[in-house]
Amino acid sequence: MERISKRRILLSFVTATIVILVVLSTFGTDNSSVASLACSSTKGVVDKAPSGAFVVEITFKNNGKGEGKWAVNIAFEGESWTWKGTPQTLILKPSDKKTLTWSGNTPENAPIDSTARLIVYYNDSFVPLDWWIHIISGSELTITFSTVK
Repeated sequence: MERISKRRILLSFVTATIVILVVLSTFGTDNSSVASLACSSTKGVVDKAPSGAFVVEITFKNNGKGEGKWAVNIAFEGESWTWKGTPQTLILKPSDKKTLTWSGNTPENAPIDSTARLIVYYNDSFVPLDWWIHIISGSELTITFSTVK
């Protein structure tokens, strides 16, 4: 009984590995796909006040076999607010990398405790990244004096 369970687990692992390899191999066959997106970290939540400044840097790599040209843009999209960057053109030879930068400010009217997710748009595709901006209050209360008599 225990031997059958181990075989099932091994078979499931092997099957999952094969499926993942097939999916990943399809991304690298077309020179128009951007299969590699990298940041200094891969995910996170950044706290910003309304009108808070932010900078987004994304490194792209051409995993294809030919030179590629992409129209690239980003946006932060949430239920309560959105922000859209300025489109940029990216031209890369095979295996080349380039970092693009966008700067912006969260909307002045962004509700406190709202969030928006970073989305990368290129040509007719998009990739949601695991980066979020969380809107926090711009004010901070500090107790400077108290007394009890």
